[in-house]
Amino acid sequence: MAEPAVLYDVKDRVATVTLNRPDRLNAFNTEMGAGLRQAMETAARDAEVRVIILTGAGRGFCAGADMERLSGAASSGVSSSARDTPPPIDVGGPVRADFQGRFSYFPAIPKPIIGAINGPAAGLGLVFACYCDMRFAGSDAVFTTAFARRGLIAEYGLAWLLTRLTGPGHAADLLFSARRVTADEAERIGLVNRAVPQAELVGMVNTYARELATAVSPRSLRVMKRQLWEAMMTGLGESVELADKEMPLSLNCEDFREGVAHFVEKRAPRFTGR
Repeated sequence: MAEPAVLYDVKDRVATVTLNRPDRLNAFNTEMGAGLRQAMETAARDAEVRVIILTGAGRGFCAGADMERLSGAASSGVSSSARDTPPPIDVGGPVRADFQGRFSYFPAIPKPIIGAINGPAAGLGLVFACYCDMRFAGSDAVFTTAFARRGLIAEYGLAWLLTRLTGPGHAADLLFSARRVTADEAERIGLVNRAVPQAELVGMVNTYARELATAVSPRSLRVMKRQLWEAMMTGLGESVELADKEMPLSLNCEDFREGVAHFVEKRAPRFTGR
């Protein structure tokens, strides 16, 4: 029996979601899309999961849409219904309309998503990486938008994402030229948080994820993730208003009391997320 296109594993309160078509550099197909969405929904609803890592099996992160799929679309065309909005993402609560798209649901997941970019991230693979809350790249990682060299456009909100990650000038360069960008350049222009030697990537990302899962409040992470994504769509006034609403709630929560107690008592925290 063939392995699933997406693998899901939980350890030490960290869920690792692995795109799993290594023989095709994890090129995207329908099965992978369904598996990725299911894995993210599962992690969102699992109280034991506090952090999510997204990575790829083998030498690639995700090489974009499978070329067989693109070849079929080039030959026969694609109907508008093929890009209809999917059913609402199920994360156990209400979700902002902006985060209901085919792949724009990553911000709706109420837990940090860390992209561990272990190899080529092209086209749709770059979209997945940019929707992560942060990105760490191994030295074998290579990035390209790819779209302009296929006669396509910036898909699934990538123009919006890149402009905010790298600034408009770099975003235009990456989209118009579709050139290949190394991990070091990606770090320099703000596309990734950090580039590390390939052999260190897995250990570094797992150590960082475990630190988030154990040392900080899950409730704080949940609220701050919402603040960060909504801040990109609102003005300063709205951001202040949301903070003013959330601060009294945090001062009355269990995690605040535990945050003070573990500091005063000089012990490891026991956050509950409440």
